[in-house]
Amino acid sequence: MTEAPRNKPLRIRLEVTYPETLPIVEKRGEIVAAIRDNQIIIVAGETGSGKTTQIPKMCLEAGLGIRGQIGCTQPRRIAALSVSRRIAEELSVTWGDEVGCKIRFNDSTKQSTRIKVMTDGMLLAETRSDPLLRSYEALIIDEAHERSLNIDFLLGYLKTLLKKRPDLKVIITSATIDTQLFSRAFDNAPVFEVSGRLYPVEIRYEPLVADEGDEDVSYVDGAVNAVEGVIEESCLGDLLVFMPTERDIRETCERLEGRFRSEVEVLPLMGSLSAGEQERVFGVTQRRKVI
Repeated sequence: MTEAPRNKPLRIRLEVTYPETLPIVEKRGEIVAAIRDNQIIIVAGETGSGKTTQIPKMCLEAGLGIRGQIGCTQPRRIAALSVSRRIAEELSVTWGDEVGCKIRFNDSTKQSTRIKVMTDGMLLAETRSDPLLRSYEALIIDEAHERSLNIDFLLGYLKTLLKKRPDLKVIITSATIDTQLFSRAFDNAPVFEVSGRLYPVEIRYEPLVADEGDEDVSYVDGAVNAVEGVIEESCLGDLLVFMPTERDIRETCERLEGRFRSEVEVLPLMGSLSAGEQERVFGVTQRRKVI
């Protein structure tokens, strides 16, 4: 099997800036220095810390992304798309050029791509054609705490690969992992912990209460009634409704659109949707969104 060639060195100097409000920026100097001095580091950052969007930029600041790409994995397609677009926006570059995304059935990257965000399944698939992953100078395995089969296989593969690729940098990031366990697994790799920043979210658990005369009430009935109650309260904010199955999601959307079409924008979100359909949930709208 032939090995994939390394990317040709690109003499691109991207202007790297950081949002000062993100907690991880406070440890920027330490993390950048650790990336330069170590083959692998572990970053445990709570939700809202900024680790997902800022660590690829810190790799750039550390001098990576010139001889090869900076790869960043995400467990889900919608996360890979949104993260890549956000990084491109913060670097003021064209999405699909210097910063790109690779997901199933869609590769929006070029030879000039320096930061490549992809699903973990895509990186795992690349190991078949490029066993040494020579097209990468650094790899960021994000959301490692999810411990999917893809992530577990990647971590095991990288542990072996690091001995063959001493020039490859690996950053493992997560919101909730046993940092010391991961550190020991990777030869006592240095650990950085970063606090998070959360936006206010109200969680409601609504009981399934049948209307008068009804014998049974379904999850869809309960969801529609719950959304109606929130809308009638005239409180602010978008709504996120969790349903058991795709069929329940579609039926709930149809019911809500029929009842509140002029008041809210109802959007389904599930894995079977195309990337474009999933991205609709991030669109700006004048009406309240119910996802």
